[in-house]
Amino acid sequence: MKGRTTGINRERLVRTLTFWLRPDFALRVVNRFQKIVGFDRSMALASSALTALVPLSILLAAVFAQYDAAERIIRRYHLTGAGATAVSSLFSPAEGTSVSFGIFGVVFLTISVLSFARAAQRLFEQTWELKPLSVRNTRNGMWWILTLAGYAAVTALLSALLGGYALGLVALACEVPVTAAFLVWSGWILSAKRISRPDLLPFGVTGAVLTAAYSVGATIWMPRLFDSSAARYGVVGAVFAMISALFAAMFVLVASAALGREVRDELNRIRVGRRPSDREVRRQWDKVVEQTRSQWRTAREQISHRQTKGSNH
Repeated sequence: MKGRTTGINRERLVRTLTFWLRPDFALRVVNRFQKIVGFDRSMALASSALTALVPLSILLAAVFAQYDAAERIIRRYHLTGAGATAVSSLFSPAEGTSVSFGIFGVVFLTISVLSFARAAQRLFEQTWELKPLSVRNTRNGMWWILTLAGYAAVTALLSALLGGYALGLVALACEVPVTAAFLVWSGWILSAKRISRPDLLPFGVTGAVLTAAYSVGATIWMPRLFDSSAARYGVVGAVFAMISALFAAMFVLVASAALGREVRDELNRIRVGRRPSDREVRRQWDKVVEQTRSQWRTAREQISHRQTKGSNH
């Protein structure tokens, strides 16, 4: 009975994967990503995040003595050497000076933070094809920024409490539902509640899972990135490394939005009885397999022809 159940579950898993990874659906996701100009949107979000978060972190460190953004980044990604030194210099004021913000500084910081919120807002508006609200959604943008700060605090607390267990995987597993809830809330509040939370659930789940996968990769990749950049360019290298890391994180977010939107649409089609048949799904995969085999045969023939031609000479 157990072997039969395992076989049935495996067959169901294969059918599910072949359905959601079928060429027709994958092409729709790619088209959605291209439609929202995914790479440009990722860079815009990363630039806005860097402009807003660095001065905001310095201000928080000045107001709250126990808050140290540099130390959090160093511990989170296990930075050492030149990378750790550059991050500490980036987030610390010059020696012998104190951090203070005048009227201009407060205005600049507010504009930077709201610009980041509007960049995230435009992502949801473009992905779900909504009418742009721009500055008319400023109040919801402020609410989102406060929620973002709360989300950062919760994930930092989970990392501090559970980061030492199972190579940090326990903390990461606990962060997944928190991230999913935050992403769903983000889409709902930044769209001025025009996107329902159930419609945002596929985006929240996929975004949380992909963010967790990115976090695992970043733990391996970030120390090398910061060390190499800082060794070449000093403190400026830390900025280059941060913008690269933020771009990768925002790329994950944008890709999750495109994937989540298409999953939502696919679920709606299934709900109204427009699910493609197993025969159609199999036909799509057979076509892909045949094209791959044909290209492989062509490549082998070309390589064999070049080898034969080279031996004759």
